[in-house]
Amino acid sequence: MLVISLALATVLVVMGCVSPAQEHLSRGNEHLEQGRYDEAIAEYTEAVEADPDCVEAYNNRGLAHHNKSEFDRAVADFDKVIELEPEYAKAYYHRGNAHSEKGQLDRALADYDRAIELDPQLAVAYTNRGHAYMLKWDLDKAIADCDKAIELDPQLATAYNNRGHAYHNKGEFDKAIADYSTAIELDPQFAKAYFNRAYAYHKKGGNISKAASDLERCIQISTDAGLTKAAQQLLERL
Repeated sequence: MLVISLALATVLVVMGCVSPAQEHLSRGNEHLEQGRYDEAIAEYTEAVEADPDCVEAYNNRGLAHHNKSEFDRAVADFDKVIELEPEYAKAYYHRGNAHSEKGQLDRALADYDRAIELDPQLAVAYTNRGHAYMLKWDLDKAIADCDKAIELDPQLATAYNNRGHAYHNKGEFDKAIADYSTAIELDPQFAKAYFNRAYAYHKKGGNISKAASDLERCIQISTDAGLTKAAQQLLERL
């Protein structure tokens, strides 16, 4: 078991809405940034009722729904953003993320393609298109997209983690370990990268102590119950 990650970025678009929608929008953004998703959704809904063309409110409500794993509602909001602003690259990127979470990989790929066409500098779109290719087991395309993401944003830890996953699945464990190590260097709280590096050490063989150390660190910092359980189970098998 390896863990790959969508590079989720909360992109609060700034396009402006008419008053009083702007007041609800501002409050919604505050709630979203603090992780109060229900409150954010309520404020964004008030905003679009006051201004049905408030692109930012639809976009950010979609993000809040995504963060609550309400992917159908997220898609509906990003559909509206695209209807109002068909050249807005990040709306396709966000909708692609929701499709990916639903397992609709072809739709996700189409959205990432469009996002990249509109904004070729959008590193996270390459990372997440690579994620979708990974799930379709097209490992070379996944690596190529992660390469491009890293070229555009060398600090994007998720791109290194996901490229490491692709190398792991190709049996290139040293390259995988190197990428996981870079991801951890960039983000020392990246629990999934610790788990993945431990698994690569385990599969390569001869690195039980390093694998155990990474799993212990993963368990210590993980906020994902499923990941914590997987790390505990792998640690017991070493």
